[in-house]
Amino acid sequence: MDEQKRPLTTVQWFPGHMAKARRLIEENLKVVDIIVELLDARIPLSSSNPIIMGLIGNKPHIIVLNKADLADSGITREWIKFYKRMGKSALSIDSVKGKNIKELTQTIARLTEKQTSRFSAQGAKARSARAMIVGIPNVGKSSLINRLAGTIAAKTENRPGVTRAKQWIRIGKNIDLLDMPGLLWPKFDDPSVGLNLAFTGAINDDVYDKSNVVLSLLDFLRIHYPHALQNRFKLTELPTTNEKLLSIIGEKRGYLVKGGTIDEEKTITAVFTDFRSGRLGKISLESPQA
Repeated sequence: MDEQKRPLTTVQWFPGHMAKARRLIEENLKVVDIIVELLDARIPLSSSNPIIMGLIGNKPHIIVLNKADLADSGITREWIKFYKRMGKSALSIDSVKGKNIKELTQTIARLTEKQTSRFSAQGAKARSARAMIVGIPNVGKSSLINRLAGTIAAKTENRPGVTRAKQWIRIGKNIDLLDMPGLLWPKFDDPSVGLNLAFTGAINDDVYDKSNVVLSLLDFLRIHYPHALQNRFKLTELPTTNEKLLSIIGEKRGYLVKGGTIDEEKTITAVFTDFRSGRLGKISLESPQA
């Protein structure tokens, strides 16, 4: 196996810009009033970085489940209830279409009112709320900021690790938002966490063995969302193995090479793309009851 494409259980993902992101968060915590933690609604547990949680301490904290348009809506509602039972502020959003964005800004204003109003109580002009937005790579931070700011304020690309420096962005008249680079943790001790991050694109596809990971994704879908596979790939029934399923998908897409075998690389990319884009339907990989 290529040294650069190892099983996820052995991947150590902490390049230089990840270490820099951690330092930036630590250095700027004291200048913000609230933390906006952006999670992937499909994998709230796997996309919640324990390093970030350890850094923010007792700062006011909003949990925001982004990409709710891609997640199973019933399960997302259960997650919101779960967090609220724990006494946390939580809401789901779709940063691309703008769903619940107004609710997010209202929540930021409400939770920072104590900090911002103390200046006016002393006769000075009330200052803007200062919010820090944190999250793992590819969770949609740049898309959210652009939606909030109403302009192309942050560089957006559908690959992990693009935003690598801090940015202050003015949101309306009353919120200053500090964007932080995406931050993953050094090693995935729980194999399911690494898989979920790979499925959703939080880990660069070039650093792990995609063949095994795509089979794991197909296995999950066969068990929990079989109709999504049948509908997307026009199958009357699912084959008995994940390997056969991948082969059938390649054949149906016409991804064949000399000799009639499937082009595995193209087929794997197609499965990942269909899942990550929502073409397979609304799918959640984690639920509070699991």
